Amino acid sequence: MVNPNQIVAVVDDDESVCRAIKRLLHSAGIEAETFSSGDELLNMLSAIPSYRPACVILDIQMPGTGGLEVQRQLAPLGLPIIMITAHDELAVRQAALASGAAAYLRKPFNAAILLKAVELAINGPLRP
Repeated sequence: MVNPNQIVAVVDDDESVCRAIKRLLHSAGIEAETFSSGDELLNMLSAIPSYRPACVILDIQMPGTGGLEVQRQLAPLGLPIIMITAHDELAVRQAALASGAAAYLRKPFNAAILLKAVELAINGPLRP
């Protein structure tokens, strides 16, 4: 279960995707904040150093700073990142996962799979 005080940052240049993911997370009791670009998230993190989402859902292809570059810039913060994309390319998938992405999902994705990915990204894998 995700702590209700934790916030998930959703970064996608498609407003309808942000809205849908935010609504899905909210229905599962997870707070979400949306950002229309990687630059917008990076600026928020820079302007408010105490802002730390529990997880970032990050689109790969966006205008400005793309998802892989945002992932690279977020790496020192140790934030779990779930990459999402409409254009699945093997090299991009491998780069994202090699750089530490907690999950890589192709749009459109199943709601239950996204929720499970968020839970695992925040809480880590279940230990016996």
